[in-house]
Amino acid sequence: MKRIITYTLAIALITLGACQKEFTERASLDSTTVDNYYNTADEVRAGTSTLYSGLPWHGFLSRAMDDIGDVMAGNGFSYPSNGDYAAFVNFTLSSTNALVADSWKSFYKVAGWSGSLLQAFEMKKSLGGDASFLDPAIAECHYMRGTVYFYLARVWGDVPIVNNPGAVALSGDYNIPRYLKEDVFRYALEELKLAEAGLPASDVPGRLTTWSAKAMMAKLYLYLQDYTNAATKAQEVINSGYYDLVSKDDYRSMFNSSAWNNNIESIFAIQHQLAQNPWGTGNQLQCDRGPGNLQTDVSSMWELFLPTLDFKAAIEPGDIRRPATIMEHGWTMPEWKPQAGDADYNAFMANGYVYDTAQPAGKGGQFNGTRSNIAKYVVGPGAKYGGEEVIGMNTGQNFMVQRYADVLLIYAEAILGNNASTTDAQALNAFNRVRLRAGLQPKASITKDDIIQERRIEFAFEGDYWYDIQRQGYAKAKEIIEAQNRGQVGNPVYVTFTEQYMYLPIPAGEIAQDPALAGPPVPYYE
Repeated sequence: MKRIITYTLAIALITLGACQKEFTERASLDSTTVDNYYNTADEVRAGTSTLYSGLPWHGFLSRAMDDIGDVMAGNGFSYPSNGDYAAFVNFTLSSTNALVADSWKSFYKVAGWSGSLLQAFEMKKSLGGDASFLDPAIAECHYMRGTVYFYLARVWGDVPIVNNPGAVALSGDYNIPRYLKEDVFRYALEELKLAEAGLPASDVPGRLTTWSAKAMMAKLYLYLQDYTNAATKAQEVINSGYYDLVSKDDYRSMFNSSAWNNNIESIFAIQHQLAQNPWGTGNQLQCDRGPGNLQTDVSSMWELFLPTLDFKAAIEPGDIRRPATIMEHGWTMPEWKPQAGDADYNAFMANGYVYDTAQPAGKGGQFNGTRSNIAKYVVGPGAKYGGEEVIGMNTGQNFMVQRYADVLLIYAEAILGNNASTTDAQALNAFNRVRLRAGLQPKASITKDDIIQERRIEFAFEGDYWYDIQRQGYAKAKEIIEAQNRGQVGNPVYVTFTEQYMYLPIPAGEIAQDPALAGPPVPYYE
């Protein structure tokens, strides 16, 4: 299913203002623009489509998401020589880490663009603009802002809340404090409630709906251990019938083919476009995940991130998600036929790509520290070698931030609540739908550990597992992380986890510009 959101026009209309602070970054939207534009639904939707694009999300999705969501959580590995990336393996993170800063900038860019567009649409309404298409766009902005503040609270805890980036930029007063984590979560929830109320019940594939807002609210409620509301919102999404699981046979396609963009399981996805410019337009996960022996003259791969030995050991026998998630010895993709300068390599790959750890390196073999590579979001060697079109580091595959399998597992966990286990029929039905799709036997009773394990495998390398560890509290996080083998074959590595790493440090560059960030957090709500 092809993407339906375009944003070329909107990129031309929305350019970043020259703000001094990342968290007040806003689009340049003056009254002339509002007077003369946003007169039609197409113009308004072109504006909000920038929020779906890879541009504002790039600093997070490119490497930082892998490091925070999966490397820090023990699913992903990066070699010790990889500096800032390896710091997430062994918890030597500091406030000067580039990935920490990139994530911060990215989230506040999304929040800033959302806030500026929201203000512009509200202004247009006050000037007589058509509410029938302005109100849904305003709701899209609320959804984006609620989602990024949900991320901000999970990644850093206490952070600034900037409700009106334009006013801050115009005032020149950037002395903004951190607000209490619980207030940031409350702010995120309020934004998602506004989105829920204003988004339509249906739209073209790829666009947000009221069910998208309910799904993200369910996730937030679950994180806060508000199990009653988490179950209610998840059930509303389930009962709507608007989303569904893709079939067992198509699971792998969701992650290695842009033809599956905006599929029936995708609730919210970043809408990447196959392009090198503007930087961040394309999906750049493939280059950091794909194996070196699959790199071609049109498709870059340098395997910055690998699956861990611990993750590989956690996968149950017979789980069909394994070949969709990781490449190991014997993994094949017959359609992909990469060719290089070496005759032996070309002969080895003549009948399709083979992942082989016995074949010599340079002759088609692949032999790294964990004897595996990540398969999710790797679309192949390029169109000239039997894959889809790739431009260097860039693919046109969307990144799914949330999909329907998440709602099913949220619902099961919310029904379980604080109980040790449950045999509730509805909880088991939701949970087992995910397992049956994976080719596994259903369970007759489930525990929190069962659900977290299922989530780990289902959403591996989608940037989610760290938050599932974190939300269980420090003691459980320490138990999980310190039991993980974070090393390589023949060189096991176990780390010591301390409470300071439950949240990332505020970027040093931000504190230098805004010393208030170094102070204690304060309440946002009176």
